[in-house]
Amino acid sequence: MANYLVTGAAGFIGARTSELLIRDGHSVVGVDNMNDAYDPRMKEYRLRKLQALPGFTFHRLDIADKESVFSKLGGHYDGLINLAAWAGVRASVHNPWIFVESTILGTVNMLELCRQHNIPKFILASTSSIYGENPPYPTPETASSSEPLQPYAASKKGAEAMAHAYHHLHGIDVTIVRFFTVYGPAGRPDLALFRFVQWISEGLPVRVNGDGEQSRGFTYVDDIARGIISALKPLGFEIINLGGHEVITINNLIKLIEDVVGKKAILEYGPADPADMRSNWADVTKAGELLGWEPQFNMRAGVEKLVEWYNAEREWASQILTQ
Repeated sequence: MANYLVTGAAGFIGARTSELLIRDGHSVVGVDNMNDAYDPRMKEYRLRKLQALPGFTFHRLDIADKESVFSKLGGHYDGLINLAAWAGVRASVHNPWIFVESTILGTVNMLELCRQHNIPKFILASTSSIYGENPPYPTPETASSSEPLQPYAASKKGAEAMAHAYHHLHGIDVTIVRFFTVYGPAGRPDLALFRFVQWISEGLPVRVNGDGEQSRGFTYVDDIARGIISALKPLGFEIINLGGHEVITINNLIKLIEDVVGKKAILEYGPADPADMRSNWADVTKAGELLGWEPQFNMRAGVEKLVEWYNAEREWASQILTQ
């Protein structure tokens, strides 16, 4: 079985990817700086679950810290899955510097680790936000990614370009996976799904940016993790969308959560956020052709899984900060 280095291992996607790799018999070296981009209790919860698994070892360090990276992460790896990045589209508007450090500088350090230690495969997490304001729908990988709307997406574009340079210069096999609005159990509390489930369950006001008619192609976390693992095979250099096949407006999402939770939402509408895309919808034809991948979870099934998890962990999950 293989040995993989996973950065952002205590993050939402990193934790689930690590769990599935270990379940498949592989070993995982996890890296995370446990930052407070959102309530750190969520990362601590995920990390505790991972540390209970055989085959998982952990390093608490920042991938933007070159000295720590090269002194602590040497060794043999069959692949490096770089999921570490500071979280938050809106947060990047207020502090772009930390996104440059974590995403661009961190990616350079990980690529250099691949070069120095002959790690043959590099996977980079990117984002549907990279497609900007008016892409075609559903959006293929060939759509323009040169007009990002926020520093978050711009930093991902820089990391993608650096990954291509290392592929060209050093022959590293690189797959860039662009994620479309991921959700699921133990998800990020600063994103809509966790917020709405918590707010509706606890009878708190549900704050909606804009008119609620903006739409998203939400993607269940297990589908994303399976796509990442499928992309570990040699592909040369590829950019691949991983996204949900169902698109839903925020208003209809709230109605679905109301139905699953069994409570009505207290709605509060506010101004639209200029950092938000009006819609996203993935064309995943390429993922099907190259990876044999397609999303397995429909929206209702995924929301039911999230609500089931929330109810089981409600004693502490209800206290998680969602700002």
